[in-house]
Amino acid sequence: MIRVQKSETDIWTVVLDRPEKANALTAEMLESLIKTMHEAKAASGLILTGAGKVFSAGADLDAARNGLAISPLWEELSSAVAALPCLKIAALNGAMAGGANGMALACDLRIAVHEVKIFYPVMKLGFLPQPSDVKRLKALIGPARTKMILVAGQKIPAVEALSWGLVDRIVPSEQLIDTAHDLLHDASHARPELAHEILQICH
Repeated sequence: MIRVQKSETDIWTVVLDRPEKANALTAEMLESLIKTMHEAKAASGLILTGAGKVFSAGADLDAARNGLAISPLWEELSSAVAALPCLKIAALNGAMAGGANGMALACDLRIAVHEVKIFYPVMKLGFLPQPSDVKRLKALIGPARTKMILVAGQKIPAVEALSWGLVDRIVPSEQLIDTAHDLLHDASHARPELAHEILQICH
């Protein structure tokens, strides 16, 4: 349920591939993603996206009720994404919910199609958000807007997310992956050490 495509310039495109379940994440999928992120240390750039019309519905609800919602795998995954030395882009092909926010927030850039809605319904579902997700949200959009998402349970459409700085560009769906590759062009053709050093300066 996780596909990896590699370009000639070593850009890795990691695809959540469970479209019949809105790419809802199971423990096995999280473990596979973590393993993939550790292997991607050699990548010149990374694109994280979903199959179908939804990026991810977050945790599989049955799995969440059986303990996945409080699993350390979420923090392990977002930490593994953040630790990659290359430029990382979340290419949001559709709605993103719940714990799926973590891996996208750990990326350096987020681009989205016009149909995107971003939400994190922990209050409604009765779970705490992942600690690093809250820190990254606050760093991007500030505490009040973080409360809009986590406490008020608001679904943030693409245009509003762009104005908040939660996403960095909105593109037509047919241009999403090409746009991600364009954004990775310079970094993927540079010395890896240079790309990593400039990324570190920007943090």
